[in-house]
Amino acid sequence: MSPDFPPRGPRVDRPSRGFVGWAPVSHDPAPASDSPFRTEPDPRDEAPQFVLPLVVRLERSAPPARTDALETAARAVLVLLGDERAQGDGEWAEAVRNWEDARIRKVVRRARGAEWRRAEALPGITVTGKSAEVRVYPPIPLDGWPKELAKLQVSGTELDDPEPPVPAHPADGPVLWLNPDLDMSAGKAMAQAGHGAQLAWWALPEPARTAWRDAGYALAVRTADPSDWPRLTASGLPVVRDAGFTEIAPGSCTVVADHPALHRAARPAH
Repeated sequence: MSPDFPPRGPRVDRPSRGFVGWAPVSHDPAPASDSPFRTEPDPRDEAPQFVLPLVVRLERSAPPARTDALETAARAVLVLLGDERAQGDGEWAEAVRNWEDARIRKVVRRARGAEWRRAEALPGITVTGKSAEVRVYPPIPLDGWPKELAKLQVSGTELDDPEPPVPAHPADGPVLWLNPDLDMSAGKAMAQAGHGAQLAWWALPEPARTAWRDAGYALAVRTADPSDWPRLTASGLPVVRDAGFTEIAPGSCTVVADHPALHRAARPAH
């Protein structure tokens, strides 16, 4: 792995609906020439490409709320990154390293009934929100999907919030701000929220990661106020830029990852 790869830091021990949702992204504060979060071609494109699969449970009678699904997907990414099986000599560690050595891709699929039961039987971690269930799996080759997951739908379903989500403020905990000018499907937004959570994780010092883990990776996903979006994207916080393979234009800023510890780290010493 290149020395100017965005730092992963130590891993933590925390085991535990149609959706288009994958694209390489860029991390503005880390302009490394070979970063997996840049959209232009670079040597990482020559490495074997892996993808992080996520499956959201979408029963006809009780679909999850959209915001809860986004938040649960983002937490699922963090739980996978912090799982003991994904670190050191763990059984998933090599797959995670291969995934991080190339472009960072996430794909969100949906399942219900027997499909969900088959998906849940595969090695992975199920993360539960207020109404959402999302199962995350160790990374796999782009062309190496297990048959139980390969047959699941990727596009064609939307989610709604029965009530507007309550306001969130970064002083109260991490917030992943969505671009108010983009119309993303639920699955696309779930993948982008996962990207934002991962960027925040990489940017945090070890004590802040430990505190986030101990808080159960608490976070909020909210759509930014249009008047505040330019400030957020210019703030120096981690920014997700989409590669433009699905739904939106290449280079679009989709998420800003706003964690209180990132603000504290940027304050000058007195």
